[in-house]
Parts: sequence; structure tokens; C-alpha cells
Amino acid sequence: MDGRSGAVFGMAAGHLTEIAAHRGGALLWPENSLHAFREALALPCEQLEFDVHLSADGQVVAMHDATLDRMTDAGGPVRDRTVAEIAAVRVKGTGGERVPLLSDVVAMTKAAGRILRLEIKSDRAKRPYPGIVAACLRDLDAAGMRARTTVMSFEPATLAEASAAGGFLRRVLLLEATPWRGMGPGGALALARWCGAEEIGLSIGEWDEAGVAAVRAAGLFVSAWGTNHAETIRRGLALGMDAIATDDPPLALQLRG
Repeated sequence: MDGRSGAVFGMAAGHLTEIAAHRGGALLWPENSLHAFREALALPCEQLEFDVHLSADGQVVAMHDATLDRMTDAGGPVRDRTVAEIAAVRVKGTGGERVPLLSDVVAMTKAAGRILRLEIKSDRAKRPYPGIVAACLRDLDAAGMRARTTVMSFEPATLAEASAAGGFLRRVLLLEATPWRGMGPGGALALARWCGAEEIGLSIGEWDEAGVAAVRAAGLFVSAWGTNHAETIRRGLALGMDAIATDDPPLALQLRG
């Protein structure tokens, strides 16, 4: 990987790397919690990033994991509980706050005038949730927020469904290291075209100048996650990412200047 961190590669002067508070700012506050979202939206970050799963009765729940075990006082898959049952669950470290729904986050982000960066997750068995795209659209459209939402997924089929629905601010194909290294930019671009992605998102450690150049030459945007400390934040800025998702949004804002 090219370790240079000088001028932004191939970007015009004045290019702004937007900062997304990842899971609301997971290094600072309980991730994907109402508390974290309030704190993040009080900062001048352009975007609020978070993850969603589907409840047993088809409601969209803000949670990174497919299970409740790590972040709440309950356990088991999100998918096994109704939204009424999830309402009784408390998020660890929040002093008794409930688990947020997508509708909560949409309302908060709309009031703050920010962009939603919405990652649609898969279930515990790594399978896409049937109906989750339509359920997300229901909540977004009820608040008139579809056009202010960047939708993301590691599942090409999920992103293809979102692309077919249309109306999003941007559509992002997320890739883990193994498929990215196996496919390279050419294969990733072909997959992005198939699912209608307009942006490719990778861990910051997987991006280098050649990869950024190849994706940009194809007319797509680039973004990164894992930009959580000074070194990786600076690298994301130096590479000219269109957006970086960071667990420490105040630090990213400071370094961006």
C-alpha cells in the first residue's frame, strides 16, 4: 500500500471530504444510541452514519449487530423480537435509553439538517432481510428524507433493490478486504455497475492512490470507514475521499480544519 500522505491525489482545490459520525461516534458514546446520535448531530459533521436490522413485525431498528447481546441488556437476534418487545430493551451505557428505530434517527437528522448515511445490514446468517428496503423507504418517505439519504450495503442484491427504487442521494457498495483484493478495481466496478452503485466504500487500509484513481476514472465516488485515529483520518483526507466514516468525529473535524 502506498503510504504517502501529501497533496490530495487527482482532486481539485477546494474538494471537501465530508465527515460521517460512524454509529454516531462509537469511540465516544454508546454506538447507534439516541445519546450518540444527539451528540453527533450537535457537531458540524455533514453526515450521520448508522446501521439497521428488521424486527419480527417488519419495523426497522438501529443496531449494528444482528443480535442484541453486545449492546443491550437483552439477547438474541433482532429479527426474533417485535418492535414492542424491542422497546423494553435498554442500550448499555446510556442510563436506560431504549433502542432507536429508523424513524427516530430520521426525525433527529431531519431536524438537524444533516444527511443520513444508512447501512442496510443482513441477518444473523448473513442473508438479506426480505422487505427491509421497502420498510426503510416507508420511514424515509414519511419524513421526506429519501433524497437526503445515502444508502449503503455489503449485499449487492440489497443495493440493487434500493437502486431500482431510486430517489436516494447516493448509493454505496461496501466491500470487505477479501473480495476487493480478489476482484481489484475492475471487478469491483463491474459489480458496482450491476447493483447501481454510485460510490465504493472500503476500509481506509484498502485504499491507495491507484485504487482511488481507477474508481474516479469510472465516474464513481470513493469513501472509507475505519478512519478513527489521527493517522487514518489524515490518510482519508489526503486521498481525497468523498466521505470518511469515523468513530471520533470531533477529531476528524479538527484535522480537516
